[in-house]
Amino acid sequence: MNIVCVGAGSMAESMIHGWINKRILSPRNISVMNKSDVERLEFLRDEYGINIVQKEKTELENADFILLAMKPKDVRAALGGIQEHLSPGTVILSVVAGVSIQTIQKLVGDLPVARAMPNTSAKIGKSATGVAWSKQVTLDQQYELRDLLSSIGSVTVVQESQLDAVTAVAGSGPAFVYYFAEAMTEAGVNSGLSVEDATKLVRHTIAGAADMLQQADFKELRKKVTSPNGTTAAGIASLEKNDFKRIIGECIEQASSRSQALGREFE
Repeated sequence: MNIVCVGAGSMAESMIHGWINKRILSPRNISVMNKSDVERLEFLRDEYGINIVQKEKTELENADFILLAMKPKDVRAALGGIQEHLSPGTVILSVVAGVSIQTIQKLVGDLPVARAMPNTSAKIGKSATGVAWSKQVTLDQQYELRDLLSSIGSVTVVQESQLDAVTAVAGSGPAFVYYFAEAMTEAGVNSGLSVEDATKLVRHTIAGAADMLQQADFKELRKKVTSPNGTTAAGIASLEKNDFKRIIGECIEQASSRSQALGREFE
């Protein structure tokens, strides 16, 4: 497979790292381009041994997949700059939030298009990625897309209408966990711990809990550590008193609504 990455930011780099690290692709089969940051392109070339798209853009013509990895506001210009170089069977894989498959096809024609929403844990190969694709994506191409995305973590196939929820839960989710970690650390310090000790305790607590989450039902795990009238029960009671689930629900709802709005703004 030959892949051209249009956009060269952190998400593109995470995916490139995963492809090469898992030996899904050879560096010689990966090319990269962006709007104007030549220094960034040269860094990626030197770091990973990949190619920079040349002025003639023949790399696009030979591509099996085009990865779109830029800000939503740059999609129209980026696709306008490559549209004439695309081959009929090339799959467009977009990781751009909010820009629909239909919108992409309006700009490039009736090509197979997939939309994926990875998260920043792709950098360490642990992204939770949701993906949806158009009817033009063949069964073989679906398998290839799964391979490409599984190199950076887990893959869940969803309907495109569900991608806004995926964006809220998985795309934005790491930041919500980090914010929770910040709050726990501050609370630990306010209760008498040093910043260093509180940070260490929170970091390892969340890491351990994350591993446990892979092994059992979430509710059952919570019940097992919540003894009646114990310290955990007291803490859970405080969360319930302050309507913690409603707060989290509103957080996800607002993130999902913003994802929908980004799509409307683009169109």
